[in-house]
Amino acid sequence: MLVADFHIHSKYSRATSKEMDLEVLDKWAVIKGINVLGTGDFTHPAWFSNIKEKLEPAESGLLKLKQGVSQTRFILTAEISCIYSKNGKVRKIHVIIFAPSFFAVEQIRARLDSIGNLKSDGRPILGLDAKELAKIVFSVSPECLVVPAHAWTPWFSIFGSKSGFDSIEECFEEYAKYIYAIETGLSSDPAMNWRLSGLDKIALISNSDSHSPSKIGREANVFDVALSYAEIAKAIREKNPQKFLYTVEFFPEEGKYHYDGHRSCNVRLSPPESKRYNNICPTCLRPLTIGVMNRVEQLADRAEGFKPESAIPFRRLVPLIEIISECLDTGPSSQKAILGYNNLIEKLGSEFNILLSASEADLAAAATPEIAEGIVRVREGNIQIEPGYDGVYGKVSVFSKLEKREITMQKTLL
Repeated sequence: MLVADFHIHSKYSRATSKEMDLEVLDKWAVIKGINVLGTGDFTHPAWFSNIKEKLEPAESGLLKLKQGVSQTRFILTAEISCIYSKNGKVRKIHVIIFAPSFFAVEQIRARLDSIGNLKSDGRPILGLDAKELAKIVFSVSPECLVVPAHAWTPWFSIFGSKSGFDSIEECFEEYAKYIYAIETGLSSDPAMNWRLSGLDKIALISNSDSHSPSKIGREANVFDVALSYAEIAKAIREKNPQKFLYTVEFFPEEGKYHYDGHRSCNVRLSPPESKRYNNICPTCLRPLTIGVMNRVEQLADRAEGFKPESAIPFRRLVPLIEIISECLDTGPSSQKAILGYNNLIEKLGSEFNILLSASEADLAAAATPEIAEGIVRVREGNIQIEPGYDGVYGKVSVFSKLEKREITMQKTLL
């Protein structure tokens, strides 16, 4: 089994941690249980130089650190922000590029460098039609993959309510037949995407889009393939459930664009509620930011709950540090929560093993009763979530307020 997170960012992208360098990413990949990690940002000159300096070829199309004996493999990826006008509307589409070699990356970078400033940001903004980006990438190598990123977020995505399209064909035109996957993003899950028959032939991949090392793997893809770029790309292109086993997902309600709303007004609305207000904020009377759930509803041609025969399964999780911090009644960045996290990793292995595979008996032996029960509840989907909206993450509760009080009282009596 091979766990992959393809979409991350380097320290050269805006609003990212200075710790996003290759050695730290390698360390966290081991902690999380990730076998293949995207390099991110290969278009940025300094980051690409860093990649070439610190990584060396491993299995075909994959890379590894030159120093040490880590089993983590890196795959060459980058995200491009395409901002352009098409059909009378400004479009803002983020696209992930997968490349099979340094040579392919160098050619892509040379072509894009003549279009925009690649030094400005790890995720460069280019005045380039997404279709033209696909044309450039595929002309360099047909082995490349072009994947619309976080496909439903309002502001910067192929289906986004603010600047997107209604179909892959409308966006990529004659190159749509070469788009084999979309990234569902944190605010949607495969079940929501299954409602669109136009996506039946499209693989639904999930990645962290991480800006800090500890957030890698919050979404991921699980394969049963040989360790190589070609085999991973083939499993995605063919959408083969024998090779592409499942994706690991956020609960979409936890994503920061699931519901509609206005962050500045503290207004969060479900799609039916937004409809009653004609998509106008009841507080400031300006248009609402229409979220992912609403946008899926607009484009869906199937009822909720439909599952295509060719669907790749998925499993939902809540990050382990969030479960631990709730059980300890402290913040995720507190020393108490981090100590509890490190203790569990030491006892039970990677975070993915703990969240997805460890037996209840092993959890009970290694963790406090509250944390062990919390992990089981997440596996069962037995949680409460206040949905995210307009850039605000949803709030997950594994235990109700009454249960938390009971846990607190039990601790006091010990």
